[in-house]
Amino acid sequence: QVRLVESGGGSVQAGGSLRLSCAAFGYMPYYMAWFRQAPGKQREGVAALDSDGRKSYADSVEGRFTISQDNAKSTLYLQMNSLKPEDSAMYYCAGSWAGGTSLLSLRYNAWGQGTQVTVSS
Repeated sequence: QVRLVESGGGSVQAGGSLRLSCAAFGYMPYYMAWFRQAPGKQREGVAALDSDGRKSYADSVEGRFTISQDNAKSTLYLQMNSLKPEDSAMYYCAGSWAGGTSLLSLRYNAWGQGTQVTVSS
């Protein structure tokens, strides 16, 4: 069992940066990911990684977002640069012990409560 707690969300102007954190309490899953969901839209995968450092990104954030993990701190990060208004959403971290560095939400069985990111133009 693991409990995931996100932090670091907030409001920022377009072009700005934010860093999200996700602390894992308990045994940290091998596969971790960030998802986001805007009002009226489906949850979408943003970035994923495994404990060996393999990563995957959604096309919409490739080159702007960076996912990383500090195993010693059991914390997952999402560095978000060059933010756009369309990046506004609730961001969730998720974990799984199987399934690869997937951006499909059904592959994950541990979820945090979310942190809000709002980007103004």
